[in-house]
Amino acid sequence: MANVIQFFMSPEDEVAFFRFLERFVLEVYPRRVPQDWETFRANMENLERIPQEDLYMVASELGPAIVDKVKRGPDKGYWRIDEVRSPVIFMERCRPNEEGELLSGKMWAELDITAQTGRKNAAPDKFRRMFLEVEEYIKKTCRRSEPKGFYVGPKTARLCKEGLVLRDSAFRGGTVAPYK
Repeated sequence: MANVIQFFMSPEDEVAFFRFLERFVLEVYPRRVPQDWETFRANMENLERIPQEDLYMVASELGPAIVDKVKRGPDKGYWRIDEVRSPVIFMERCRPNEEGELLSGKMWAELDITAQTGRKNAAPDKFRRMFLEVEEYIKKTCRRSEPKGFYVGPKTARLCKEGLVLRDSAFRGGTVAPYK
């Protein structure tokens, strides 16, 4: 089972988060990779180029991204990253909905051997340490939520006090607030 972190980050919180990620060598890929995609590092200089919704961050110094070509369906012709065998962190960014509420984002990585995913080898220790360091950063800088299960960025918590509504992005997700 993957290690999952659910969070709320405003654009200002994302800037601080990507500033933290500069210490790692992480290449950015969108969820559906076009054939002519050119990778770039996840850092402050490339913040405008980062896909708006879902992305993969590949630890390229630990191993390459293993990709397969999609042969059927609406994504035909695109490349798909194998999340289990590649050293990747999947990130779904927070985004506003039609009502102006901020929808939750999440981040996860497959680290363990599991029968469900077919992973036969555990993730490399360096990748495990890197993801746990990212997880620790989020837990230290963000506030816990009410109900439990989410981390709320510091700027987002201030915006929440000013009236921003935080909503779980799951189907029929409820509202979330920073824990007092």
